[in-house]
Amino acid sequence: MLRHNFLVIYRSFKRFKSTFFINLAGLSAGLACTLLIFLWVSDELKIDKFHANDAQLYQVLENRVQAHGIITSPTTSAPMARSLAAEMPEVEYAISSKNIETTLSVKDIDIKAKGKYVSEPFFKLFSYELIEGSEDQVLADKNAIVISENLARKLFHTTENLIGKAIELRHEKQYTISGIFKDVPQQSSEQFDFLTSFEVYLDFRGENANWFNTDPQTFVLLKKGTNVAAFNAKIIDFVKTKSNGDNKHRTVFLTPYSERYLYGRYDGGVRAGGRIEYVRLFSIIAIFILGIACINFMNLSTAKASGRLKEVGVKKAIGASRKALIFQYYLESVFMTMLALTAALLIVWIALPQFNEITDKKLNLNLGPDVILSLLAITLFTGLVSGSYPALYLSGFNPVAVLKGKLMTSFGEIVVRKGLVIFQFALSVILIVSVLVVYKQIEFVQSQNLGYNKDNILYFEQDGKLEDAKNAEVFVSEMKKIPGIESASTMGHDLTGHNSGTSGVEWAGKDSENRTEFENISVNYDMMETLRMQMVEGRTFEKSFGADSSKIIFNETAIKFMGMKDPIGKTVKLWGEEMQIIGVVKDFHYESLHEKLKPVFIRLSPQSTYTFMAKVKAGKEQEVIAQLTQLHTRLNPGFAMEYRFLDEEYRRQYVSEQRVSVLSRYFAILAILISCLGLFGLAAFTAERRLKEIGIRKVLGSGVFSIVYLLSGDFTKSVAIGIAIALPVSYYMASSWLQSFAFSIDLKLWYFALAGIVALLIAWLTVGSQAIKAANVNPLQCLKSE
Repeated sequence: MLRHNFLVIYRSFKRFKSTFFINLAGLSAGLACTLLIFLWVSDELKIDKFHANDAQLYQVLENRVQAHGIITSPTTSAPMARSLAAEMPEVEYAISSKNIETTLSVKDIDIKAKGKYVSEPFFKLFSYELIEGSEDQVLADKNAIVISENLARKLFHTTENLIGKAIELRHEKQYTISGIFKDVPQQSSEQFDFLTSFEVYLDFRGENANWFNTDPQTFVLLKKGTNVAAFNAKIIDFVKTKSNGDNKHRTVFLTPYSERYLYGRYDGGVRAGGRIEYVRLFSIIAIFILGIACINFMNLSTAKASGRLKEVGVKKAIGASRKALIFQYYLESVFMTMLALTAALLIVWIALPQFNEITDKKLNLNLGPDVILSLLAITLFTGLVSGSYPALYLSGFNPVAVLKGKLMTSFGEIVVRKGLVIFQFALSVILIVSVLVVYKQIEFVQSQNLGYNKDNILYFEQDGKLEDAKNAEVFVSEMKKIPGIESASTMGHDLTGHNSGTSGVEWAGKDSENRTEFENISVNYDMMETLRMQMVEGRTFEKSFGADSSKIIFNETAIKFMGMKDPIGKTVKLWGEEMQIIGVVKDFHYESLHEKLKPVFIRLSPQSTYTFMAKVKAGKEQEVIAQLTQLHTRLNPGFAMEYRFLDEEYRRQYVSEQRVSVLSRYFAILAILISCLGLFGLAAFTAERRLKEIGIRKVLGSGVFSIVYLLSGDFTKSVAIGIAIALPVSYYMASSWLQSFAFSIDLKLWYFALAGIVALLIAWLTVGSQAIKAANVNPLQCLKSE
């Protein structure tokens, strides 16, 4: 029986070749797209989940009440971890962590590497695998360093027999290798190459490592069975109690460590999403595209039913049960999806390198048991869904009516088929609108006037001898002599996110309970000019005015927040010291456009700057970099100059949105192509079914245009209804996504009109090609059998 069914399937495929290839192309493309998204989503959901203590591992976050709302920060006070471990019985271990990037040296090898200052129990919380050293001992010594295999190979060209060997940090202090860990897995949100004791950080910070300042991050391992909600209620005022009732604006809570990657966005102190939104978005897109492919199969299968009426009638007449027929058509459908899966795997194998480049991942088609089971489940589901209507529809024909030729196309069949076309094009229009809105928003953030000129600004960190203000001054002076550098200075900020904030600004009339943080930006002379910052009133820092170290500049938002009128010449206090306002700078964005503008002050403090910035003439970048590298090597030997461009770093803030834009573009094109495949097949079948009607109409004088209009009319109505349904849905989805930006585009009518017109034109071209072909058929060929 099974052999007979496969023989029938083979003959059906052979008889309806065009339908077979259209279905195969649509299903394989849909499955390939779904599989790629499945690999990406699966990888995203696994980020930070590999830690053995995942269920008990938490990060401490702070909610800080500000005048413009509540901000949620991952930074805490330095004593937080030690106090929680000592005073809270629910805490098994707690550690502090602070990221660093510095130069490591062994003999004549100098490498700039990313690392962390961490507390001793680090390896008891996190499952980074040590290949040498004991987790109880590797961080016990303040002068110890633990390095990755990758860093070991770079510094020593081996990973063996390195315990006890020395590494020099910043050519100042030697550390002894106490352990080596396997390279951090790709599925870790934290990427680093070395670890050293948090005690070193505390020595560096000195008395500033207190409850009033925040800088490191804190992670805790709770004991099993701890009620997290109750524990959060217990520690909410922990900072306040540790600072004698001060810091009322800061409250503390725990969030699961492995969830912070996907749920990293907070609004008003409440978790409001993050990357999980893109995981959901692409999961929905995968369902959409697979749904469109299934609809094609269902539509084409029911459309070709007229060619299989006698087959069904004969089988039922000689005793075939409806169950047997349903099984046959389901088997045909599942077999088709298995063929499509084979083609899809080939497509994925070819496309995966490019997909990895777009997503910045290292996904591979590792067909492990979980992947195989998922593939089989998706394939079986697709086969059953796409074959359900044909199986139930074809098997229900009345054999007598079929064999007498009296079976007419049912109203239900027409409604279902049109409904599926409507649904298909509604999904396509939603994808078109989504692509357009994401593209326009990315274009907006890239072209937005930030309040300064980010173009061709080259910058790099001060290191080694250049951390000394006098040496830095000499270096800047030499930089300005390099042809191609228009201006240069130093700055205590990188303008690509929150760097340093303080609530230590006081002014006349300030509410004593107000602890709003001002962004603290330290600059040297000429820095504001280098960035082309615009002054609303007053002046910038100038050497000709003398002691500008006691002067201060605020942005417009800060002046409004303080309620000042005519601010130039007025005084404020910064950390208790009087500062005179000499200027108001136009608001500028130092964070991404996801964030609202915040109060900012700029002060002249060369000793507090840590970044060199230079404005480079367009087209002179390579020459400037070569000469700048030589200068850096001469004045700061032993330290690598790792430069970046400000406009490129600014774009990296929107890397997730850029990837969404690119991927959604590809997926939208794919969805439209699959929809067109189905529409093409349906149009061909409709034209074939109505050939005799077309012949009669042509004999009676109908022209090509009227016949094309006749054949295209029904499809046009279905597509138009799909567009009408899609537009309000797409508006809601687009506006919801744009709400994650503090600054965004306005949703314009032409976005939606364009999406509808594009969908309609594509449908017309697809159907019209078949309609024109049918309209030009010789009527004698259509009627000769009559």
